[in-house]
Amino acid sequence: MKLLVKGGRVVDPASGRDQIGDVYVSEGRLVESFKDKPEKTIDAKGLVVAPGLIDLSARLREPGYEYKATLESEMDAAVAGGVTSLACPPDTDPALDEPGLVDMLRRRAKALARARVYPIGALTVKLAGERLTEMAELAEAGCVAFSQANAPLADTNVLWRAMQYAATFGFPVWLRVEDGSLARGGVAHDGEVATRLGLPGIPAFAETLALGSLLQLVRATGSRVHVCRLSSAVAVEMVRAAKDEGLPVSCDVGIHHVHLSEMDLGYYDSNCRLEPPLRSQRDRASLAAGLADGTIDCAVSDHTPVDEDQKQKPFAEAEPGATGLELLLPLALKWGAQANLPLAKTLARVTSDAARILGVQSGRIATGAPADLVLFDPDELWRVGPGALKSQGKNTPFLGYELAGRVRATIVAGKVVYERR
Repeated sequence: MKLLVKGGRVVDPASGRDQIGDVYVSEGRLVESFKDKPEKTIDAKGLVVAPGLIDLSARLREPGYEYKATLESEMDAAVAGGVTSLACPPDTDPALDEPGLVDMLRRRAKALARARVYPIGALTVKLAGERLTEMAELAEAGCVAFSQANAPLADTNVLWRAMQYAATFGFPVWLRVEDGSLARGGVAHDGEVATRLGLPGIPAFAETLALGSLLQLVRATGSRVHVCRLSSAVAVEMVRAAKDEGLPVSCDVGIHHVHLSEMDLGYYDSNCRLEPPLRSQRDRASLAAGLADGTIDCAVSDHTPVDEDQKQKPFAEAEPGATGLELLLPLALKWGAQANLPLAKTLARVTSDAARILGVQSGRIATGAPADLVLFDPDELWRVGPGALKSQGKNTPFLGYELAGRVRATIVAGKVVYERR
């Protein structure tokens, strides 16, 4: 189908382009122009036309947790939020440790014809941290990387062997760093607020100790590692030093963590029960600055829909996680405005930079690239509430907030998969 997106503010983070113009789509790809009359024209006047967002962490809850969310509901949420590609962690039930499960997930996602889904395979069988999965078979089935999600991997020898194997075949390893012994039983940052509320804490050095070990293993194996969901200032400095050293390391941060801190726990707000926990205001400022200067490669939604019963429990018993697919764009825009960044650089952290880590051709507006686009009004205000979210999970610390940035249309492979009138 030939599609013309006419008269929008075209922002391509990969090239720095930011100008009023037209975007031409033919047969699912971006083209320079076409002579024929388009089959469909979208008037984008007053809207930003950008590459579709790429989210490196979005739990779709299938298979196994359909009572929390369904693949259909979360794919609807993705395109409503302008997300055209997403990576889903392997902590489903059963875990994504067999090719058949990965193939089933990809087929289900393809049949829904919304966002592109990239499964992350389990690094160990059942995420138990004991036996390595058949990574080569999982890669053939469509896994783009391997991870433990939030499951601890206490045996460093197992991690060493996994990274050796991954390095041999060039498989990326995505890990959230946390010392399981130090974090065991903790529910909040080990600081003033947790002490005042009587909540068991998780110290920031639970993250940095594990990160130090991981970086040593990277030096030993040469494995390409993506560190998921940094939460502390010291960890940002450690990654900065590792990059300066030339280690093959990248990292991301949950979009919630660049806006919120332990102070937002208030009086036991279980919507702020997250993994990793919200840390100090100093940590939050370092995360936001690290994202701005490129030490942190990209921001992710860390989308984790939770059923309401689990969020209504007392803070220490509530299930961790927050919905984020529909909030990634407005929260990224809010962060960019606070950091005084150009729009192209702001969007790079959720488009082209994420595409580089994921290893896909999306995330740019260039001739021949996949026609994955989002059209949004950067100034339109909307109030975050259960009725405004398509995700089955309504759990977010931003309930009641008024945010700027609303998606008008989302295009995947040249097809309009979401359009708000």
